[in-house]
Amino acid sequence: MYSEADLQSAVAAGAISREAAQALRDHASGMRNAPVADEEHFRLITGFNDIFVTIAAVLLLVACAGIGGAIAAGAGGLLVAGAAWMMAEFFTRKRRMALPSIVLLLAFVGGVIAIPIEIIDSTNPRFSDQVSALIGAAIALLAGGAALVHWRRFMVPITVAAGTAALAVMAVALILAAVQPLVGRDGMENVLLWLLFGAGVVVFGFAMRWDMSDRARETRRSDVAFWLHLLAAPMIAHPLFHALGVTEGRNIGALAALGVVVIYVLLGLIALAVDRRALLVSALAYVLTAMTLLFRNFGAVELNVALTGLVIGSALLTLSAFWGPIRRAVVQPLPDQWRGRLPDTA
Repeated sequence: MYSEADLQSAVAAGAISREAAQALRDHASGMRNAPVADEEHFRLITGFNDIFVTIAAVLLLVACAGIGGAIAAGAGGLLVAGAAWMMAEFFTRKRRMALPSIVLLLAFVGGVIAIPIEIIDSTNPRFSDQVSALIGAAIALLAGGAALVHWRRFMVPITVAAGTAALAVMAVALILAAVQPLVGRDGMENVLLWLLFGAGVVVFGFAMRWDMSDRARETRRSDVAFWLHLLAAPMIAHPLFHALGVTEGRNIGALAALGVVVIYVLLGLIALAVDRRALLVSALAYVLTAMTLLFRNFGAVELNVALTGLVIGSALLTLSAFWGPIRRAVVQPLPDQWRGRLPDTA
């Protein structure tokens, strides 16, 4: 079985022509009765060797963290980052293994972040909230720089999302440091949630820029957009559902449950329009929680989980089975200028 990434690599190497690769894509999509874009391909595992290498790499990284921690503060993160980079030179740059590449990227950025955190933590500091936020912003900027360096060397699609997340954390931390004297510690949570929502909208817009540059989803840009959508989705969904009280786990009334359903439907329409399922998946946990509490409020205590699974599961399976026709019904009424920037419908 050959993935989209394998086709791209074969074209780049001259093994097959671009026309032959496109003919194969058209044949495969015709058999599925859906465009390639609707399949939302992304590369994660190409074989069990990916899992095998990932397990070995994680064991080695854990060992590096332990050995470094016994040497000096910051040495653990340094060893992890160095080991992750060296392994990426082989498993990412030469072997192009998907899952190990993702793990090694996260390990490299995490190791870079761990260096200053370990050093600061070893001094047992007592910082004010403002100073803590500024330090967090500086560490996030360092993480963004590490992601940029890694991207220029290895170009792993998830790297852009990692760097974007770091920059979002930096921006949020700087704003929190600025407004903390005005809102106080008690008001910081609400400010943080809405800053998170705003950052999620910005990341979603950034993801759409990558998506619009590859409407057919045949290049690495589509994979980059996938990870950006996966990052933006919980940042958008969590503040919205928190405002309705779903995240606090308390019983909610019919009106709040209706609000949850309305928001989920709106997110679903956006997901259909842009042909990305990340919004639906990220909001799913909140909808399941709201529906379960609602059924419990109406007296179906023993069957609340079963009824929730029946309703939501049936709806999602129906949406999955008829994604193409439903998406076409959503996209066709949109203005021509919008349709021209979105993936083709079935």
